[in-house]
Amino acid sequence: MTERTTFRPAARGAGRPKGRRRVCSDAKPRGGAASGMRRRGLLLLAAALPGCSVLPNRPYREVERFVLAPARPSGPPPPRTGRVLLLRTMRAAPGLDQRGLRILGPRGEVTVSFWSEWTAPPVDLAEEALRRWLLASGRFRAVTAPGSRLRADVILEAELTRLQAEPGEGIARAGLSGLLLDNGSTENRVLGQFPVEGTAPLPGGVQSPDSLAPADAAAGMSAALGVALGRLESAVGAALGRR
Repeated sequence: MTERTTFRPAARGAGRPKGRRRVCSDAKPRGGAASGMRRRGLLLLAAALPGCSVLPNRPYREVERFVLAPARPSGPPPPRTGRVLLLRTMRAAPGLDQRGLRILGPRGEVTVSFWSEWTAPPVDLAEEALRRWLLASGRFRAVTAPGSRLRADVILEAELTRLQAEPGEGIARAGLSGLLLDNGSTENRVLGQFPVEGTAPLPGGVQSPDSLAPADAAAGMSAALGVALGRLESAVGAALGRR
């Protein structure tokens, strides 16, 4: 007699614990969508507050600009000679290529004003003032700039070394440095070196930096630069007289 083994399918749900459902492993909350909703909510909240603003409520302040053009002392100019002077581009000491007025503080620190400035970088204005000053002196037939086709007899290299107001001392100070070269020789022989400085009183005398008016500071520095230009002209004339 042959025995047969019969397999019956198990009932659905048999052997499976009750009360538990399968959860897909990638069904997780998405943080990007939630953060985006929070950002939109904050923007709507900010739009609903018309009386609030993140910008400071400050009045508009206009920048004051001053001219740096020292006046040469009046008087008939001497007759011009036949020399031609080439004035090379003036160099600037650190910080003197910025337009803001420079004020010396009580501890020796220099403050550059943001609301009070020259009409152009002071080194450019000082170069133009020096060119006009030397031409009006009558010592030269012409004062040329780099690139001129007119051949120069002598060359002047200059640097603006200082231009600041010193309210603690009640003065303004300007400094220049010059190097005069002979253009007739192949090696440009040095004719003279001239570190000069000029000072002028500030209106109001000794005072604190906070009480110094920008217009008074600019006027004092312009006058001090005029004194320095006069001394540089005298030094150049003396060097040419010894030539």
